[in-house]
Amino acid sequence: MRRLPVLAGLVLVVLAGGAAWALIPGRLPASAIAAEGAGDAARGEQVFWAGGCASCHASPGGEATKLGGGEPLVTPFGTFHAPNISPDRESGIGAWTLADFANAMQRGVAPEGAPLYPAFPYTSYARMSAGDVADLHAYLLTLPPVGGAAPPNDLRFPFNIRRGVAVWQKVFLDSDPVVALPADAPDEVRRGRYLVEGPGHCGECHTPRGFGGAGAPDHDRWLAGGPAPDGKGRIPNITPGGPIGKWSQDEIAEYLATGFTPDFDSVGGSMAEVQKNLSHLPRADLEAIAAYLKAVPPIASSESGS
Repeated sequence: MRRLPVLAGLVLVVLAGGAAWALIPGRLPASAIAAEGAGDAARGEQVFWAGGCASCHASPGGEATKLGGGEPLVTPFGTFHAPNISPDRESGIGAWTLADFANAMQRGVAPEGAPLYPAFPYTSYARMSAGDVADLHAYLLTLPPVGGAAPPNDLRFPFNIRRGVAVWQKVFLDSDPVVALPADAPDEVRRGRYLVEGPGHCGECHTPRGFGGAGAPDHDRWLAGGPAPDGKGRIPNITPGGPIGKWSQDEIAEYLATGFTPDFDSVGGSMAEVQKNLSHLPRADLEAIAAYLKAVPPIASSESGS
């Protein structure tokens, strides 16, 4: 009978160890991080526009390259404030190493080890190449330093318990592609998949989320539309089964380049800022995005109009 307390104690130790492991954010292996200083700032500028960094991190109405933090994101979980990612060494990322930056971008881990909230779309950036992450880091370090830290997040309980995010990461953080392409898929479509699923993080808004909105994007309804992150309105379905299904590849690319639809309407809402960023990309990348959107599985729009 004396073995029972011992076994019970061992079980508790194992459970406690498992819980502790779940609360420790995972970091990238050194082999997945480019060499320090290997990034190219000129290439990084294109990654910057593809990722839409200015949309969240630049002051409203200010210069896109002054990244001291943007408008608050008000959500059902509370209010998030995008941090200062300028090269300021005190308030921004100027003192971060490339490894610090890569782990924040692709694992959602701050340099001091705290897990980052997935309002920052590292679940998409996890699919980026080490080279693109290094290039983006190099470009950001060329931008003007901006002093002053962003306000702290103001979140409801239990979402304000940051350590719980590490458990969320263990469940939902995945670097594999969402859409499996055939072996003979054109390079253009593969490039589009990379841009949409990775730096472009289109699925973060255009895909509904599981577990009542608290989970990661629902890959079974990838790009099929869903509630806007701020809870106001809906983001449209951009699969071939949605409203743009009748658009040609060239028409989609032209919309991304100019903001005009085939019906001569113009981009509006939150997409206006996204389109502004994407307009900086080479036409070949816009065509690649369009080719991928034509290749994803079609999903019929729901009755709510997404």
